Amino acid sequence: MAISSLRPETRSRTPEDGTARRLLDSAAQLSYDPLTEVDWETPLDESFHGTSPEWSTLYGTEYWNELTDAQRKALTRQEAASVASTGIWFEMILQQMVLRDIYAKDPTDDTVQWALTEIADECRHSIMFARGAKKLRAPAYRPHRAAVELGRIFKTVAFGEAAYAAILVAEEVLDVMQRDWMRDERVAPFVRTINNIHVVEESRHMKFARDETRRHLARAGRVRRQIHSFVIAVASYVIVTSMVNRKVYANAGLDEARALREAKANEHHRSMMRSSCSGLMDFLASAGLLTRPALFFYKRAHLI
Repeated sequence: MAISSLRPETRSRTPEDGTARRLLDSAAQLSYDPLTEVDWETPLDESFHGTSPEWSTLYGTEYWNELTDAQRKALTRQEAASVASTGIWFEMILQQMVLRDIYAKDPTDDTVQWALTEIADECRHSIMFARGAKKLRAPAYRPHRAAVELGRIFKTVAFGEAAYAAILVAEEVLDVMQRDWMRDERVAPFVRTINNIHVVEESRHMKFARDETRRHLARAGRVRRQIHSFVIAVASYVIVTSMVNRKVYANAGLDEARALREAKANEHHRSMMRSSCSGLMDFLASAGLLTRPALFFYKRAHLI
């Protein structure tokens, strides 16, 4: 999002200007108002899942095989609400980083106007996720205190490729999950609508984050690249490991201690995460961001 200090009428157009204009045109043609698009009035139908069952952290475990159909559905509804809550947390971080990036820049510029459009999208998404979690009869799941404090630091100091690549990681991981959920007729209809809205609008955000990551890296030296690759990996680890709160199991009526043990050892879920992130890892590798220290955290998060 770097903008030249020249006045808009005198400075030459840059590639990011063209990207921003295309994204603004796309947003004008296809955006949603969750307040009217999502069915908030129909009571929750407990015969539906909250996520595709295959994405449950317990799917494929012995514990999953022992659960009744109703228990499985209750669990996936709590897991969907936890993912939504984590999404809200990171969207708040994202908004602050983007606002900081465009502070005092020319508001008539297409790139700045796209940034403001993206922030407006994220505000709507956060409200949508919060209402969705409430309809799923879930509490306000929050990341562990350490994750919250690390996020507080990250949003304050991250800049350039560190900010935009971390944004991309969070958006891409959610995108792959939600593409499955929005097509799955086993998932509650209102949750499918939420997922569809998020997928459509986040596709524009991901395009911009990729372009901004590449642009910032083009002028990054070796030391900065090494440091930021590590920071991005740590941020990715914190985000991914915060997606499903440990309290989802107790709130679904399960044995929390046993569920945690089996979820942590669940090779099926690890495989789902790795396969869903293959495109993201290819991008990070092409950008030179998969350094040895960074790989340690991606492997710990089962993203590679």
